[in-house]
Amino acid sequence: MKKNRVYLSVLEDFYRKAHRADTNLNYPHSDVFYVRAKIREDTGVEYSLDHVEAAMIAEGWKEP
Repeated sequence: MKKNRVYLSVLEDFYRKAHRADTNLNYPHSDVFYVRAKIREDTGVEYSLDHVEAAMIAEGWKEP
């Protein structure tokens, strides 16, 4: 159920923004979620999605 909570929080955020007609809908690529999960599994540290995405971009990752 914990994995579903992450999905629901993203989905809930999307619907809240859509309801407010907020056009700033910037969601990270799925790769960012997988990398963050692996970092948490290996180190026990949970970084924000923005932090992980910025680090991936700094290392040369490009969104497909």
